Amino acid sequence: MSEDPKDWELATRLVRGGAMRSPFGETAEALYLTQSFVYESAESADARFKGEAPGFVYSRYANPTVKMFEDRLALLEGAEACRATASGMAAVHLALTGLLKAGDHVVAGKALFGSCRWILATWAPRFGVEATFVEASDPAAWRAAVRPNTRLFFIESPANPLLEITDIAAVSALAREIGAKVVVDNVFATPIFQKPLTLGADVVVYSATKHIDGQGRVLGGAVLGETTLLDEAYKDFIRHTGPALSPFNAWVLLNGLVTLDLRVRAQTTTAAALADRLAAHAKVRACRYPGRADHPQHEVARRQMTGGGNQMLGGSNLIAFDLGTQAAAFNFLNALSLVDISNNLGDARSMATHPTTTTHRSMTDEQRLEIGLTPGWVRLSVGLEGAADLARDLDRALDKA
Repeated sequence: MSEDPKDWELATRLVRGGAMRSPFGETAEALYLTQSFVYESAESADARFKGEAPGFVYSRYANPTVKMFEDRLALLEGAEACRATASGMAAVHLALTGLLKAGDHVVAGKALFGSCRWILATWAPRFGVEATFVEASDPAAWRAAVRPNTRLFFIESPANPLLEITDIAAVSALAREIGAKVVVDNVFATPIFQKPLTLGADVVVYSATKHIDGQGRVLGGAVLGETTLLDEAYKDFIRHTGPALSPFNAWVLLNGLVTLDLRVRAQTTTAAALADRLAAHAKVRACRYPGRADHPQHEVARRQMTGGGNQMLGGSNLIAFDLGTQAAAFNFLNALSLVDISNNLGDARSMATHPTTTTHRSMTDEQRLEIGLTPGWVRLSVGLEGAADLARDLDRALDKA
């Protein structure tokens, strides 16, 4: 190729990045459904296993279709390398486990997706890793939680489900002071609106199940960062524990990336308008959306959720709003006719869920109250339907709330 893909515009990266054609010259990316590979000789197999010759060995380690997905996502993220996994939580588990050992300490925000919090609060302590949960929006809280054995900061920003924003640059600067690593779950912002590596993070994780697929079809995850770090921390873990992404799922996700920018920007434009409409409604007690000036961390969001550009365009297709009680939230959800009740997000179809009884059900009442998650909150993921149709559906449902 005569051009460096890193010089391409975003749209070109998403359409052309990572593609490699077979000798058949196919237009669409090939789907390599194979478990293993064959060699011309015993000597060539020996060379590949020793890492002295290029080529694939086993699809648990790497696969051509999976590699195309990894290369395209890395190009979009601005990362040196990407390692794909079978799901978003497999990516989070990989990202954390590969950087930690017994005796280490992690600092994380209190507001986390339920499964992420479970890994740090319940699973990791079984292996000698302790975690402290802090008010993620307060940089001083991160510093106050540091111990001599702090090795990692885990950030979810915007956080699930109330879209709390963490100053990634400030936490990353603190991490550099003490020699710790920073892992950022960037699912809510997507790589379109936020680039954690440029803000000082070491590792970025995604649930590709969400916006990257965007059509409710497959599971997938990804871990991105510098090649050396990913090799040192994760190469053996991936090979020996097997969190491999299916080639078929990789093929679906690879094609999902082609339209990611178009979908996310369209969804976010609609979400910004709906957030204003919800915030003004008499039945809505509070509305959280990063693009609104009344978001508690709006100024931080405006600085870092620009996707590397100069203007924030809302920053997410997720909105959280409080209807006061669980009964009101249930009445609202049950009255929706266009928007689906679903705990997924980032889909082309609009979806709403009640976090207290779904995504954050595993948290205790006390833990939910710590992050302000009372039973009246609803999380809305805005899709690609017409904005007027969605507004009408929300208005009808709010009448029932």
